[in-house]
Amino acid sequence: MFLEVSLPDDYKDDEKDRFHSGQGGALQPVMCVDKSLEELDSFYDLVKESEEMAPGWQLVLVASLSGKNGLVPDPVEVERSLQMMVGTVQHGGDLSKFMAFDRSGEPVRFD
Repeated sequence: MFLEVSLPDDYKDDEKDRFHSGQGGALQPVMCVDKSLEELDSFYDLVKESEEMAPGWQLVLVASLSGKNGLVPDPVEVERSLQMMVGTVQHGGDLSKFMAFDRSGEPVRFD
């Protein structure tokens, strides 16, 4: 899931200061994609492809699904997982179960 980070409309002064120093802000989903291992060669390729569809993203959340009995997850399971990710972001949930990266591929940690 690709995300933008913005300053919420109802921000307080200390939140504004933190945001402008590169910390804090509100995460907003921009786009979700599902990629199999065969469809993705590198992080660079993911960034390049995403720039055509959602050029303004700042962070990407990554999760993986293992499937069952040696089979890849079915489309219903993939869609359910993507919707769960969107809901987690929209409701300010725990993001620790996802990996997050900035546009250059550097890991991001949420506190």
